[in-house]
Amino acid sequence: MASRFSRFRFAAAAAVSFSAGVVFASGMNWTKISWAQGGTTSRSASVRGPMAPEGSSFADIAERVTPGVVAVNTTRTARPRPQARGRAPQGMEDFLEQFGPQQPRQQRGEGSGFIVTQDGYIVTNNHVVADADQVSITLSDGRTFKAKVIGSDSTTDVAVVKIDAKGLPTLAIGNDETTRIGDWVLAVGNPLGLDFTVTAGIISAKGRGSEIQLPNAGNFTISDFIQTDAAINPGNSGGPLINLRGEVIGLNSAIASQTGFYSGYGFAIPITLVKAVTDDLIKEGRVRLPVMGVSVGRIDPEDAGINGLARVAGVKVAGFNPADGGPAKAAGIEVGDIIITVDGKPVDRVSSLQRVVRSRRVNDVVPVEVMRFGTKKSFKVKLVEAEALSRVAALPEAAAKAVPAAGKLGITVEAIPADVSERMKLDGRGVRVSNVAEDGPARDKLAAGSDIVLEVLYPTPRRAVKTVNDLQGVLSGLKDGDYVSLLVQNMDPRVGQRVVNIRVGG
Repeated sequence: MASRFSRFRFAAAAAVSFSAGVVFASGMNWTKISWAQGGTTSRSASVRGPMAPEGSSFADIAERVTPGVVAVNTTRTARPRPQARGRAPQGMEDFLEQFGPQQPRQQRGEGSGFIVTQDGYIVTNNHVVADADQVSITLSDGRTFKAKVIGSDSTTDVAVVKIDAKGLPTLAIGNDETTRIGDWVLAVGNPLGLDFTVTAGIISAKGRGSEIQLPNAGNFTISDFIQTDAAINPGNSGGPLINLRGEVIGLNSAIASQTGFYSGYGFAIPITLVKAVTDDLIKEGRVRLPVMGVSVGRIDPEDAGINGLARVAGVKVAGFNPADGGPAKAAGIEVGDIIITVDGKPVDRVSSLQRVVRSRRVNDVVPVEVMRFGTKKSFKVKLVEAEALSRVAALPEAAAKAVPAAGKLGITVEAIPADVSERMKLDGRGVRVSNVAEDGPARDKLAAGSDIVLEVLYPTPRRAVKTVNDLQGVLSGLKDGDYVSLLVQNMDPRVGQRVVNIRVGG
């Protein structure tokens, strides 16, 4: 049960809370995500690659783009945590105090970046420069400049710094949307202190998200990364991912590895997103992030089946942000709807929804199409700024009371104590799942002990579940092959609310 619940927790935590997106989670058993940011400094020659398919060699591209790549060096003050008296071994407090309090120490970090304007604006990762006391930039010709952080955005891991220089070489910006899986790419940066190193590979996948969790990104983190097998190591963070035309199509950010070093998986932020964020940071010093005000997640075969979709493609609405309102809810979108298009563009996953929404501006009105249990519906949603939305928080888990009743989903449910309902602001709604049968339709869908069924969304009409009998009354009318759609609240704040679609007898 514990292993199944772990899988459930991972899938549920991957549901996006970004107004049109979600929070990224990395908890994969086979890998560890590391930031491609490193430490020491030395020199090495650029790597010469094989001939590129379109007739120009990797060497030609590397020679052309390397002058526009920079090394980013940072200094941070690491302040020791205060030591409370009494935590030292008995009798040692006075001895340790004679050495005085621990002194702050300097930490040095290294990353990469690339030049976007001739007068010194440089793009890098937020995590490269975050909390830095000093930032310096080293150009490929060896010149070094002090840099000022113009702005940064943790939700996209993009930052812009500025140096006082003129006539600098810049890199051309490409279009990641036209790239295809299998296209050749180059990564240029300063891995492991080996400055201005070039590696080659292909685009391995697009629209990655659940593999990576950006630090301090909150509810609105991106879920739209380019995956590449070009070698990316600590120190590559902030460097460009280059196509065969010598254009930047991504900002190298993270690696997937058991050891913290290259294992064949690297991730870059798409340049279309980077450019939009960079423009905002240069013009306003901050990012005005447009959002729809929904919490969403990926769909599964049951979601597709209950909505009459031929393909398992779309994004499921699990809740709203804020919980009691927001532009999407005001437009008429409901929990359980499957978003299939936004602004006339197909939405097959969370990353494609994010990409469309983030390409628009705050206060834009976008058309949204959803499937609602087999019926297509259209709405117009006015995008708002993310900072204007409050964030949904769940309350801690509490003890259960056992009032069991079995159902056709292979689950046992129980009433919720009044004090728990009051603390969780359930307004008298909900029954808690106390057991899930190993061979039942709800296996891997619901979690015993922590999931609370709030509403039945389908079969229609939609109705609140206030008692065990309310849920049993719905389930008793179902037969094998029928679908039921439930609004579920988890007691773990990291999981929150979601829609669960189950096929009876499945």
